[in-house]
Amino acid sequence: MMTTTAPEPLFDQRMHFAGEQKYYRGKVRDVHTLEDGRLLMVASDRISAFDVVLPRAIPFKGQVLNQLAGHMLEAVSDIVPVWLEATPDPNVAVGKCCEPIRLEMVIRGHLTGHAWRTYRDGGRLLCGVPLPEGMREHDAFDTPIITPATKAEEGHDEDISEAEILSSGLVDAALYSEMVRVTRALFERGQSMAASRGLILVDTKYEFGLFEGKLMLMDEVHTPDSSRYFHAVGFEDRQSRGEQQAQLSKEFVREWLIAGGFMGREGDRIPEMTDAFLAEVSQRYIGLYEQMTGQSFMKPEEVDTVTRINRNTENWLRAH
Repeated sequence: MMTTTAPEPLFDQRMHFAGEQKYYRGKVRDVHTLEDGRLLMVASDRISAFDVVLPRAIPFKGQVLNQLAGHMLEAVSDIVPVWLEATPDPNVAVGKCCEPIRLEMVIRGHLTGHAWRTYRDGGRLLCGVPLPEGMREHDAFDTPIITPATKAEEGHDEDISEAEILSSGLVDAALYSEMVRVTRALFERGQSMAASRGLILVDTKYEFGLFEGKLMLMDEVHTPDSSRYFHAVGFEDRQSRGEQQAQLSKEFVREWLIAGGFMGREGDRIPEMTDAFLAEVSQRYIGLYEQMTGQSFMKPEEVDTVTRINRNTENWLRAH
């Protein structure tokens, strides 16, 4: 059983802030649009997989993602402008409101996850990108591949090729070329940062928007919700023996769901999320934060999470 003195997880609480004009609940974030045009995002402890929000919250997950996203966005802000301006509370981010580009720029350094499942089932083309013969699960590509997906407001995101992106007019050729360039530069930076912490950045996704007509990096970056990491030590040995890789990401949650017969299909039932399972997931998130940043994760002492968020955020808004 989880201790009753732990901070209350954020799952379906609805918060209101001064100057709020619009509100939108995403899979894991609550988005508040302020009257000055800025976005205020509250990172909840919800967790999603296969585009479905699972029924129980993961303690501290929202704080991990919010603080890690802030750390990572600052680390890449010299590559491309980023939306984030401030984090007035461990679970809150405030920044610029962009015109979103309805694409996820997925980049893969290894044949893992969705790419592996496609390959295992006989596919040799992913988003128009040919996949070499003779690869094993988790093998590295000679050069990372970009496999975009449409950004669905509801339901499943869909794979899409560069040719389909351009022919559909989602973005023009010049903008897409810039998105590709920036995606590769961000991934290279993320891989370098991961390597310095004993990790391998396996794959990730980036979301972009336009702000005053210029490309801007939105959302989170290089977090366990948007990225997959392997432990670097022992990677080659595990590959040579055909063993599963030790990883820090939420892929193990997907694997747990698949083993329980859930893949987001109609009629699938989500396995029971026990307290022990929630604690394990929480520790994996905290472990990645500490390994990626080299900093100790500080759990809030205040039990009433909503009151803390409201107080810290309102104080910051009055000063800014």
